[in-house]
Amino acid sequence: MSEHVYKKIELIGSSPNSIDEAIEGAISRASKTTRNLDWFEVDQIRGQIVNGKVAHYQVVMKVGFRIDD
Repeated sequence: MSEHVYKKIELIGSSPNSIDEAIEGAISRASKTTRNLDWFEVDQIRGQIVNGKVAHYQVVMKVGFRIDD
């Protein structure tokens, strides 16, 4: 079994459409500058309410990537 070393960074993604889009957008942007992205965990979900409806979604998440390559 091979051993790996990982580092975690915190990202905050947002979207006016969905939680999934907020997650996907944050990962997509991070992948442009960070190699070896491997996993993510969502720590917080929050949003903005306008006129009784959800207007914006925001997720606080950690993304792990290998640093041993």
